[in-house]
Amino acid sequence: MAAFINRILLVFLILQNRCMGHESALSLLKRHQQSPWAFNSDCRKSSHPQMSPDSPNFKLEVRMPGVTPLMSDSYFCTYVPVPPGQKSYIVDFKPHANMNTAHHMLLFGCRLPATNEDYWDCGNRYGTCLREAAIMYAWARNAPPTQLPADVAFRVGGNTGINYIVLQVHYGDVTAFKDNHKDCSGVTLQMTFLKQPLIAGIYLLMSANAVIPPNEKVVNADIACVYKQSTIHPFAFRTHTHQLGQVVSGYRVRDGKWTLIGRQSPQLPQAFYPVENPMDIEYGDTIAARCVFTGKGRTTVTQIGQTSKDEMCNLYIMYYMDPKHAQPYMYCMQEGNPELFKHIPPEANIPIPFNPNMAMHGHHADEEQLNDNEILQQPKGEEEVVLDQVPHVEEVVNWPGGELKLGQVSGVMLDSKNNLVIFHRGNHVWDENSFDRKHIYQPQGIGPIPYNTILTLDPASAEVLNAVGANIFYLPHGISTDKNDNFWVTDVALHQVYKLESNGDRLLVLGQAFQPGSDKNHFCKPTDVAVDPLTGNFYVADGYCNSRIIQFSPEGKFIMQWGEESSPSEIPKPGQFFIPHSLAFVPALGQLCVADRENGRIQCFTAQSGEFLREIRHPEFGERLFAVSYTPNNGGLLYAINGEPLVGRGVPVQGFVLNFTTGELLDIFKPSNQKFLMPHAIVAADDKTVFVGDIQASRVWKFVPAETTETLIEAEIEAKLRSPDVMEKHKSKSVLKQSSTAVSPVLITLLLIIPIVLLVGIGVFIHWRKGKLYGEDADSKLESKQSSGGILGRLGGKNSRGLNLGNFFASHRGYSRKGFDRLSTEGSDQEKDDEEGTDSDIDECSVPPLPPTSTS
Repeated sequence: MAAFINRILLVFLILQNRCMGHESALSLLKRHQQSPWAFNSDCRKSSHPQMSPDSPNFKLEVRMPGVTPLMSDSYFCTYVPVPPGQKSYIVDFKPHANMNTAHHMLLFGCRLPATNEDYWDCGNRYGTCLREAAIMYAWARNAPPTQLPADVAFRVGGNTGINYIVLQVHYGDVTAFKDNHKDCSGVTLQMTFLKQPLIAGIYLLMSANAVIPPNEKVVNADIACVYKQSTIHPFAFRTHTHQLGQVVSGYRVRDGKWTLIGRQSPQLPQAFYPVENPMDIEYGDTIAARCVFTGKGRTTVTQIGQTSKDEMCNLYIMYYMDPKHAQPYMYCMQEGNPELFKHIPPEANIPIPFNPNMAMHGHHADEEQLNDNEILQQPKGEEEVVLDQVPHVEEVVNWPGGELKLGQVSGVMLDSKNNLVIFHRGNHVWDENSFDRKHIYQPQGIGPIPYNTILTLDPASAEVLNAVGANIFYLPHGISTDKNDNFWVTDVALHQVYKLESNGDRLLVLGQAFQPGSDKNHFCKPTDVAVDPLTGNFYVADGYCNSRIIQFSPEGKFIMQWGEESSPSEIPKPGQFFIPHSLAFVPALGQLCVADRENGRIQCFTAQSGEFLREIRHPEFGERLFAVSYTPNNGGLLYAINGEPLVGRGVPVQGFVLNFTTGELLDIFKPSNQKFLMPHAIVAADDKTVFVGDIQASRVWKFVPAETTETLIEAEIEAKLRSPDVMEKHKSKSVLKQSSTAVSPVLITLLLIIPIVLLVGIGVFIHWRKGKLYGEDADSKLESKQSSGGILGRLGGKNSRGLNLGNFFASHRGYSRKGFDRLSTEGSDQEKDDEEGTDSDIDECSVPPLPPTSTS
């Protein structure tokens, strides 16, 4: 018996050793961090800038807080916030790194870091930023550090979308840490609050669909885009591939001439290298890049991806530009035209020789010999800028706002709290009898709309939070809000523009009631208003008759106008309109984008001057594009909605999500069970929630990203499960209570060993007893008894609730619930549908059924 117990103890000790042996490097590092000697007083991280009250200049330290990596090829990240509430400028970088310990360092600008931990493993578990990561600086051993030209700076803070600086350090060979010293590698940022003459940014060319066949000697990945922004001046470049990359080259193509921006081996340290020949890239130039790969040594197809088993083809171009038009980040993912790349200079096809001791992957010499399992365990490498994929937008089918009793919905907008604002026509309808040939409104005698025409709703519950605008308007059209949540609206019957306080008081009225005109004091069916939050200037789209955009001062003083009517028989030119129907202001760039309705396109202009910048048009738009909205997330997104052609049948009526920088069409959406009738207005929030006002359906549609739809369903089911009735019903059945904290390997081992010891002990005792009492026939009796529900049967039986793996993993950062929740939610759809439907009774905005005809 003593020997048996010794064996059990031996098994316990072996299992304990194995659990501790498989503890992750991150866990060990955290345990080490929590010890009293984990931090070196010389490298404590200060998240506060070092400022002087008499100077606008200051320093910001971004340093590792005393780390000791335990494994080679470790990637650690830390972060500091930039000064909040205002813009500041990074004018220089001072690296602090030892080439014997740090292989390379990268700095990223983020809206939010990947986690709020003091530092974290950003090679295996997390990335650098929660969403987009804009690379700003690179330092690598055996390579020059990034240098900004004079008068050039990165703009951060304020409304730039860069609220945090994340430092990533790659520790290549940990033999340098045999003495267990603490590393303080990092960068000192030289910063200022003074506006800088030139603003730096990054242009990324990235291949998304390159395929490298096994053992193929040479494979090219080509990327090219026509540049359609203000002039930029490249001054540095950085290449990036994985192990198969041979050379990466970037060029400006102008009038058929190829000018080299930069060319480098991606196996060398991937720092930013200076552009040798000064140049500019202007509107209409083509930016092109080629990555040359080899598939030699691979036995399977290699594609673009994040792991070291995949490949990447990235060329980063660091540039500066005029601050009025500055964009911190632009990209190109378009596959190059083979005809264009027939003329690429031969140098782009010649691999650059390099010294293996200087290679970026020099310490991975035997990586090709690793098996698949070992390769998947390798770190991902430095966090490259991977474009945040825009999820598909889906209708929220049971949103209560869809049941509101409204008139024709002509406008939708969001206020500063992201509440939904609806502008509707109550019991008035725009039809063929509304205007005469001189654009004068005919049924003036019926008086203004007696209902509140401006409704502010909670975007989730559709509860009416505010209702104003009764007895003012005749035919509402466009609506916008400013930073003070004032309403800016247009009325096409009155030919007027109004600024109203949130309580409905009139602050400003422009135009003469019922008098159309085309001078500085009159409008003709104005359609929309957009307000510049920085200057207070506002812009009016005017409209159905005048085809112009008018700029006014905050007080309503005329400043300037631009635009002219396009000819139906000719291709519309830039700055021409055929009903400028909707406006979207882009605050960070000072741009104004116009939905040119009957020309089926979006035109973007410099707001202050009216200078044409670019046109966005897609075949999917068809002949008519009704509305446009802008959000700054994902580097800038445009949302648009089209309409049916006036004659015949055309493309489907649907909504669009576009990349603002490139104009690329990212997503198309429409209602799930019904269809748009005549969508007239659109607005989107930063979280990608979209609202569409349908003038013929007299309703508002709500759309959210597909992943949000699933989350909303899960949250509702979880809420139902947590209701008092359900909790009371299942209280007696609960046998396990989960802990939200991690369970130590030793405790898990003990919990596993104790039942085994008990079972073995009981088995030995029963075996001894049955031998004494029953003889050989007892074996079959014992087996029958156990199979009918012994200890193990009761633990795993029908009435046992067991451990919910989905909740367990979801309670630990970095794990996804997907794959666990689905089993518990598939049977709940019917219950959800039965309970979610609600009707909203709003007497002050209820109207009788209205005829469906409309022309606006």
